[in-house]
Amino acid sequence: MSELISEERCSCPFCAEPITIVVDFSAGSQTYIEDCQVCCQPMGVVVDVDADGYRSVRVGRAS
Repeated sequence: MSELISEERCSCPFCAEPITIVVDFSAGSQTYIEDCQVCCQPMGVVVDVDADGYRSVRVGRAS
């Protein structure tokens, strides 16, 4: 994978199972909903890319 597309490991906020999500950092900062691959509950994914190129991913319960 390119460095702008990355597999990120996280835990589902509902079932706590470890999962891997694919994140496209080329789109910059973004927020979207993705279903957990284990329990199918909706997770809110927040991708942050700052001006210096620092990248972070947070996963929480979608409301």
